[in-house]
Amino acid sequence: MKKFFTLLLLCVCFLTPSHADEGMWLPSLIGERIKDMKRKGFKLSAEDIYSINKASMKDAVVQFGGGCTGEFVSGEGLLLTNHHCGYGSIQQLSSVEHDYLTDGFWAMSREQELPVPGLTVSLLVRMEDVTERINNGEKVSDIVKAAKTGEGYRASVEPMYYGNQYFLFVYQTYRDVRLVGAPPSSIGKFGGDTDNWIWPRHTGDFSIFRVYAGADNQPADYSKDNKPYQPKRHFAVSTKGVKEGDFTMIYGFPGNTQEYVTSDAVEYVAEVSDPMKIELRTQRLDIISAAQAEDVAVRIQYASKHASIANAWKKWQGEVMGLRRLKTVEKKQAYEREFAAWAASKPEYKTLLQDMSASYDKAKEAYYVRELFTESLGGIEALSLANTLVSMKDRLKGGTLYSDYVKTTHSRFMKNYSAAIDRKIAHAMLAEFLKRMPAEKIPAELTAAIEAKGGVAAYVDYLYDNTKITSDNFDSTALEGDPMAELATILMPMRREIAKVAYRNLSNIPDVEQWYRPYMRALREWDKERAFYPDANFTLRVAYGKVAGYEYADGEYHNPVTTIDGIIAKDDPNIYDYNIPQSLRDIYARKDYGRWASKIGDRESVAVCFLATNHTSGGNSGSPVINGKGELIGINFDRTWRSTMSDMEFDPTICRNISVDIRYVLFVIDRIGGASYLLDEMELK
Repeated sequence: MKKFFTLLLLCVCFLTPSHADEGMWLPSLIGERIKDMKRKGFKLSAEDIYSINKASMKDAVVQFGGGCTGEFVSGEGLLLTNHHCGYGSIQQLSSVEHDYLTDGFWAMSREQELPVPGLTVSLLVRMEDVTERINNGEKVSDIVKAAKTGEGYRASVEPMYYGNQYFLFVYQTYRDVRLVGAPPSSIGKFGGDTDNWIWPRHTGDFSIFRVYAGADNQPADYSKDNKPYQPKRHFAVSTKGVKEGDFTMIYGFPGNTQEYVTSDAVEYVAEVSDPMKIELRTQRLDIISAAQAEDVAVRIQYASKHASIANAWKKWQGEVMGLRRLKTVEKKQAYEREFAAWAASKPEYKTLLQDMSASYDKAKEAYYVRELFTESLGGIEALSLANTLVSMKDRLKGGTLYSDYVKTTHSRFMKNYSAAIDRKIAHAMLAEFLKRMPAEKIPAELTAAIEAKGGVAAYVDYLYDNTKITSDNFDSTALEGDPMAELATILMPMRREIAKVAYRNLSNIPDVEQWYRPYMRALREWDKERAFYPDANFTLRVAYGKVAGYEYADGEYHNPVTTIDGIIAKDDPNIYDYNIPQSLRDIYARKDYGRWASKIGDRESVAVCFLATNHTSGGNSGSPVINGKGELIGINFDRTWRSTMSDMEFDPTICRNISVDIRYVLFVIDRIGGASYLLDEMELK
């Protein structure tokens, strides 16, 4: 009887979620899920989602920049993504005179669209299961080389289920991407770090770009003669709105989940890794925030950096809270005990968990050293620049090529750099590095250098008082003997050592990962009722669920839709992140919503954001949220704070993704931006 109830508990904890909107499914295999999707409200076919024979939804979805998703909404290459995904590009194009972060930007014609140097988007051409080819001895490099047959093509082979399957992904990358529109940050980043990961949410997190191509519709470098790219497929846009229970589907590039890791990995994350990183980032953010509050130019310079640091910082706080609340370590330990009992009679799996645990014990310190180095010394900007320049000098062997590299790199670095901020961060981070790092791992030369100057504070001041690396007129000849370059050289052996464990998570370290391949194979043999999906790895995935609120606390239910009324309630001209445009205040005062008004509850308002049960992760930012008819209803941009542990455990009762309602996007374009001409090229339903 005791064993029966243990198994019942495990079924509740681990099996039910897989049938309750958990999962990130490979598009080419979505036919395996289509019956379940149709039961929940999807009206189309698997072929509509992914096809290699005809245009499908996959052709309307792009990988935006280095780690986001975007979607085409017109046949003229018009593309939507999140404001925070376009943030770096908007900042790059901003200045004190043209502060597009604060004021927003709206191109009123194609000629006014702004090219973004270095920004790219990639479309998935096809994916293919190549497991058999690899198992038969074919080299990955040969498979990739043979796949890169078109202009702008790139390819990669990615493991699924820790190497039990392999898929080839072929992409086509477009290099001419231009900014079309962005709301002011008081809309696109409304609530700032205070509201990040929080519900209720009122953030208009969107930006608009256009992809351009050569005359043949193929990728091309920027040219005024390029034409808007004509995608094979774009999303029609629904203006009918959402209500609780409506089907939702997300199509995007989730970055990293670890749903199948053992209790060892979860315990490390919840009790060691996340707490350390949170504490170090808190110190850096406090320093940057104080400087931003005093100087508008610094606020612009460090806007993207602050957002980047803060995003993971707050996510980790929610992750720790969620893992502890769900008792994920304890549940996984119970699951592992049941697995061990099954495996005891199978020689190939009998000692698997013990071997994995021993490998974790061996790997944890090296991984911790890597994370601590990255979060402490890796946060010192001048040191990072010095390391880059020293490393490239060895690779390029000096000379003209190196001089040109230094000039370009240094110029780009200085545009968004404050030596005063960096010095304060260096004081804090070097002290934390020395306090937290195992003594035997600290380079003896570093200890000697600090002692020679009379301690950490004096040493840091010596570095910044004497380095030329952060001076405006620095050139490659000044690198020799520079104290910051000398520090980078002292740390170089340690950097090389930690590079050996520079993996995305603790389970990717080779000594540990070798056991996950048989472990995943064993789990799928043993746990027949569990719906297994491959962990996210920045490859295209489908997730589906429904619009849904949730019980935040006892007696406190969070409704799934927010409105413009909540924006006005938070509006505060004295706080940068809550100081909305006057035009929005005026529209609200007149209740002049035009065609974007909706009956929400007992009042007429404008919907802003909504919750759904889709399983998402980093990389899903900017992903299209699609209704049962395949129409765009929102743009995914976040998870609720209590959902951030979903990278390790998905809890269907409270895990919710947050999306900006497409009606609010259209409202802002039309009524705030005055760019209603953009709506004319969209297919509004």
